[in-house]
Amino acid sequence: MSTRNLHGAEARVGARLRFARLVRTLRPLDVVGIAAIAVATIAIGARNYEPPAELHLLNVSYDPTRELYRDLNARFAKQYQARTGRLPRIEQSHGGSSRQARSVIAGEQAADVVTLALPSDIGALVKRGVVADAWWKRLPNSARPYTSTIAFVVRRGNPRGLRDWPDLIRPGIEIITPDPKTSGNGKLSVLAAYGAVVLRGGTDADARAYLKSFFDHAAFLDPAARSTANAFAVERLGDVHVAWENEALREVAESKGELEIVMPAMSIQADPSVAWVDANVSLHHTEELARAYLEFLFTDEAQDLIAAMGYRPTNVAALERHREQFRPVELFFIERIAASWEDAEQRFFGENGVVDSVYHPKPRQLP
Repeated sequence: MSTRNLHGAEARVGARLRFARLVRTLRPLDVVGIAAIAVATIAIGARNYEPPAELHLLNVSYDPTRELYRDLNARFAKQYQARTGRLPRIEQSHGGSSRQARSVIAGEQAADVVTLALPSDIGALVKRGVVADAWWKRLPNSARPYTSTIAFVVRRGNPRGLRDWPDLIRPGIEIITPDPKTSGNGKLSVLAAYGAVVLRGGTDADARAYLKSFFDHAAFLDPAARSTANAFAVERLGDVHVAWENEALREVAESKGELEIVMPAMSIQADPSVAWVDANVSLHHTEELARAYLEFLFTDEAQDLIAAMGYRPTNVAALERHREQFRPVELFFIERIAASWEDAEQRFFGENGVVDSVYHPKPRQLP
């Protein structure tokens, strides 16, 4: 044994002997007092101990993504816990995309992240100063983890023979579609229909006339995609549901053969977009978690799940692996009919825009 270790051992033995002599000289009450002091010290320490704050994240999303984020959240939480030792609790909120954006702006929902139907819905948050200007530069693919489009859902056998946009405004056809004032699905249905007219040689006047007839054929306009889907698939209202492609796939899968998907010859590429809400993550101290959560959406694991749930992944390899479930369709980008998503928002859905010239609110009449 080295001199250093020998001296250390002697010191420890000496300390034990001195402690033993001290205990023998103490009266029983002294021992009790020392024990009480020790217990009190431990109790004070316990009261002052603050466990790590719970990791909590609120994702405010558009209407039909309930099942998508339910599954993505579970996988992300498990992965995050394995990496950090902490399990995050992720809550979801769903509704019409434009309505959801307005609720975040108004402070009604303290979203840490938003996963909305259109880039212009996040643009509305930028205008109010709650999301940073360059939000789309902070994540891959301009912060668009998946795309989608608009499809038709019809009854088994397609008894009304509905194949393309002109068929929807034939006499006697009843359309089920959500309200473009509140719903991303509703807005995209308008943009897809308008583009299908003008990109085949029609004029703006022709496209507006089509949209007027389109809304005339809609018996009512529900505020969001899922309630509209339920009206068609569950309540069996209408002849055709003009829907998100992912919602159409879900409806058909759950219908046990009662419904079918029809892809029009031409439709719009929808670009659902995601961002963390700068004003709120700063307040909640959740920026690191929010960033990790949104970055997860672009991983191979998440992209495969996104595809399996009926959304078109932006990862080319994932899209190819799931190609069979996506029907062929000629997709056009927003720039074919507007300068940008923000320009389309103003031109089509702003005050005195295209929609205001053809649309009259039709709230659903309850029995």
